[in-house]
Amino acid sequence: MGDVVNLRLARKCQDRRRDDAKAAEHRLAYGMTKAERRSIEAEQKKADRDLDARRIVGPDDP
Repeated sequence: MGDVVNLRLARKCQDRRRDDAKAAEHRLAYGMTKAERRSIEAEQKKADRDLDARRIVGPDDP
């Protein structure tokens, strides 16, 4: 026979694991300093500008 499982405790344990995973996601997304966010933003803007500068425009393109 299997072990007896307290469903209330199992549910709480499952909720804790889900909350821990969500917290880890948030730490990645929001755990940066303002300077780090600005640096990443500047890199993205520069990459966009570089891509637009190298775009080949034909006679039919606006």
